[in-house]
Formats: sequence, structure tokens, C-alpha cells
Amino acid sequence: MIGCLLGAAILLPILTGLFLLLFQDRIHNRKVKCIGIFLVMAVTSALAVKLMFAGNYEFVLWNLTDTLEIRVRMDDITRLFAGMTVAAWTLCGVFSFEYMRHEEHEDRYFGFYLIVMGVLIALDHAGNLITLYLFFEMMTLTSLPLVLHNLSHEAVMAGLKYLFYSVAGAFMALFGIFYLYAHGVGRMFREGGYLLVMDSYTGSHGMTLLVLMLTIVGFGTKAGMFPMHGWLPTAHPVAPAPASAVLSGIITKSGVLAIIRVIFYVAGADVIRGTWVQYAWMTLTLITVFMGSMMAYKEKGLKKRLAYSTVSQVSYILFGLSVLNTDGMVGALSHFVFHSVVKNCLFLAAGVIIYKTGKKTVEELKGIGKEMPVTMWCFTLVSITLVGIPPTSGFVSKWYLATGSLKDGMGIYTWLGPVVLLLSAMLTAGYLLPISIQSFFPGEERRETGYQKREPNLLMLLPMLLFTAAAVLFGMFPGSFLSFLQTIAAGLL
Repeated sequence: MIGCLLGAAILLPILTGLFLLLFQDRIHNRKVKCIGIFLVMAVTSALAVKLMFAGNYEFVLWNLTDTLEIRVRMDDITRLFAGMTVAAWTLCGVFSFEYMRHEEHEDRYFGFYLIVMGVLIALDHAGNLITLYLFFEMMTLTSLPLVLHNLSHEAVMAGLKYLFYSVAGAFMALFGIFYLYAHGVGRMFREGGYLLVMDSYTGSHGMTLLVLMLTIVGFGTKAGMFPMHGWLPTAHPVAPAPASAVLSGIITKSGVLAIIRVIFYVAGADVIRGTWVQYAWMTLTLITVFMGSMMAYKEKGLKKRLAYSTVSQVSYILFGLSVLNTDGMVGALSHFVFHSVVKNCLFLAAGVIIYKTGKKTVEELKGIGKEMPVTMWCFTLVSITLVGIPPTSGFVSKWYLATGSLKDGMGIYTWLGPVVLLLSAMLTAGYLLPISIQSFFPGEERRETGYQKREPNLLMLLPMLLFTAAAVLFGMFPGSFLSFLQTIAAGLL
């Protein structure tokens, strides 16, 4: 029964997407097509939620060889990532129904959009490293057309950069998978990992550390971690706004999921604790946090500024994981959810502005709050969340990230982590809040020109309102959610 539900949750959006790609000219009624796509996303989400409440399970779907098997798994990490995936994908899909009216080839867009949804659900349910790698690569290939969508020279170059970086990162990770399989681990996931409890493990500890570092950098490519971050600020701005939203809010987090599985479910946190790998990992994340914030602060294009922000903010998550303690992991996992909610909303708000006004740079947004106040209030509230101002959810995750860094004596990193996080928060305020201030208080030069109301319709407003409400309410009532995350952290550490 569970296998049938999971198969339906994966195959329903994929097959529907293939149908849209193969028979684009068969459905002429756009309203019927949009209703059908929404029903597919809604049913897929319902199936995913049903699986979350089915209890923990694990089984083999099929055997590729005697030693390679496609295995699926349900645990709390699966629930967290799959739940966020289907929620964000459905809401951004609803937004797309209106947004894609001014884009060409919307059947192709929705076809690949649905296919990626099914692939991500499969990735979230992966039960071993081979399954994880298979769907990780499929996710790259199927999401590439979302970047290439308008087929301009800029989009093609951005798509190629996305592909080259992603493939290079995945091959680094694949080398790690080869090594781990050769030493008898990776065929199943286990809370706490395997290497320290395996009597039969005979590998070189030095080589194992090198392999794990390569794997972290490889999967970290998708998360935009330095030095493999270059694809992200190039690819996100050229994609349609709802595609940019899910690329930033969900797809970048697939790299986070893969690192969690390798470090905490295959190797074990104690394998790298106190080693050069942990310190190198923390160093790369802190460089990325500060660099991404600084680049966002200097960037004038709205969507590219948000893309650089994603480079910074996703490495908050990786930093929390790298400190290898309970508070750090709770901060990381909570920031995964909160950043996904916020960045989806920010990119959707940017999409509304582009759709209604055609404005794409920060300088053009003076007075825009007079024309679309609801949109800009959503933008403002989630910006405050990303800065980390209480009582929004961003404050909660950054509190745990800072306390996780301060908790353990790690030399310079004990104080460097919180300092970099605070500097990044100040830069975040510097590149987001002035947009809101100038949108509502444009100054004398705009006072005489008048304003035209440009608020979007409900299909575009409702997803933004729901994301905004989640960003604030998670911060005001975090208790049960944090207890859930503390349970996860306790099991892994």
C-alpha cells in the first residue's frame, strides 16, 4: 500500500508533465489546463502528506545489480524536506498560472515544473546513496529547462553554467559515493552513521576525511557554497520568477539534504568532529555567508540581489550543520524552512513587480509601495524575517545558530561564527529594508507624478500572503516545531 502511494506521488506529476510536453497542442482551453495542473499538484501534495503520517518505513523498489538497489525511506528528515517541497511547489505553481500569461511556451514550463516536483519527492525519500545520487542528477537535468525557459543568449549561458557547475559538483560527490560503497557503507541510511561502529572498516582515516570533504563541496555546489557558488547568481535571475522562487527556496536545499545524509546517516558526525574537515567546512560556510551578503548589498538588479542573498543564507544552514551540536542543527533545520518560506515570497514579490511594471532594478522601485501596498508589505515582513528581527521566524533560527557556535570550545570559530552572522544580518538589512522604505516613502521627486494601483489578482497575492503569514507565525509560535527538530538532532548527534 505504501509503495503504491509513494509511486503515485512520484509518477503522477512526472507523467502529467510528460503529457504536457508531448501533447502541447491538444489542450486549447487554458482554464481547463490550469485546473488540471492544480489538481495534480494538490493530489500529489495530499499523497505526500498521507505518507508522512504512515510511520517510518524503508524498502527496496528494485535492484539494479546484486549490490546496487533503489531504496526508499521515510523518517523525520524526509518529512521535513518533502513537506516543504510540496507546500512551496504547489503555492508557486498557483502563482505561475497568472505569471506565465506574459511568458511564451507555458506548456513547456508547466511540463518541466511538474516533472521536477515528482523528482524532488523521490529525492526526499531516497533511502541510500545510489538512490540519492540518481535523483539528484535527475533533478539537475529536469530543472535546467526552467533556467533556459526564455531561450535568450543570457538564459542559455546561465543554463550552461548551471549545468557545468552542477555536474562538476555531483562528480565530486560521486567519487565519495564510490569510496563509501567500496568500504561497505552507503547502501542504507542509519541515524548517527556507520563508520565508527563498523568492526570491519579497514579504510584509511586520512583518505576518508578527504573523501568526505570532497563530498561536502560536491553536494554543497547545489547549495551555492563557496567556491562552487558561481552558478546561482547567474541562473536564478534569468528564470521566470516562480521558477526562481523554487530554485532558491527548494532546489538549493537538495544539496543540504544530501550533505545531511552523507555526514549524519552514512559516516557519522564524530568521524569529522575536531578534524580539519570540520574546520574547513565551517570556514567555507562563513566565507560564503559574508561574501554573499556583501555581493547582494552591492547588486542593483532586484532578482540578482535576491540570488546573492540565497548564496549567503543557504550557508547559514550549512554552518549550523558544521558545528556538529544540537543547537546548531536545530538552527540549521529551522533556517531551512524559514529561508524557504521567505525566499519564495521575495522572488514572487519580485515577479509581481516585473509582471505589473516591468521594473527590474532597485533604483526603479521608489514609490512602488503606493502602487502595490499588499505586495510590498509582504516583501517588507519577510525581509524583516530574513534579517532576523523578533518576533519573526528568522530570529529563532539565527538564535540557535549563534548559540550552537558559542556552545562548544572550537577556538576562533566559537566567536567568529556569531560575528559573521551578525555582520551578515546587518548587510541583509542594508540590501532589503531600503527597498521597502523607498517604496513607501519615495521622497519629493515622486510626489507630483501620481500613482497607479497595480496590485495583482488573487492567484498571485494568495501564495505571497500565505508565505508571509508562515514567516511571522513560525516565529511567534515555534514550540512544537522546535521540539520536532530537537528530536531529529538528538537522534543524529
